[in-house]
Amino acid sequence: MRHYEIVFLVHPDQSEQVAAMIERYSEMVKSSGGTVHRLEDWSRRQLTHSIAKLHKAHYVLMNIECPQSALEEIQGAFKFSDAVLRHLVIKRDEAVTEPSPLAKSEEPKSEAPKSEAPKSEAPKAEEPKAEESASEEPAAEVSAEDKPKAAPVAEVEVADAPAEVADSDTPDATEQAAPKTDTDS
Repeated sequence: MRHYEIVFLVHPDQSEQVAAMIERYSEMVKSSGGTVHRLEDWSRRQLTHSIAKLHKAHYVLMNIECPQSALEEIQGAFKFSDAVLRHLVIKRDEAVTEPSPLAKSEEPKSEAPKSEAPKSEAPKAEEPKAEESASEEPAAEVSAEDKPKAAPVAEVEVADAPAEVADSDTPDATEQAAPKTDTDS
């Protein structure tokens, strides 16, 4: 039996039927003696290019091991199903069982709010220690840190100077504009 990776897109209005479709396709593989190594429901996602005037679709990834006849049966089901917008079947050399990069990127996002709170509290506890050590440093180093902050202020003053020059140029521009209107009249 060969290994395949299948990705199919389901019409967004029929997202409720995705679980039944996955079960149906998995049963096709298992009934032919194959196995499903990886099954990921990537949920509704934005399409890069619209398909049939749709901008979103429900994505599903399956890694299976099955005979050619089972694969042809699944592809036939894809072709005759109005719910399946697109499908892609790739032959693989071996079974892929680890989570896909897309699934890996989604897992930290869901865990991040839980783990961020303790992480943010820990550095806050360490930051006062850093401030205490900074207050023990010589005053010369503290004033050196203040100098970079003063530099942007100087840049702002320089930026104001050309604005004044531009104001002095403004009457010249109106004087030049006045003769043009006289010649046009």
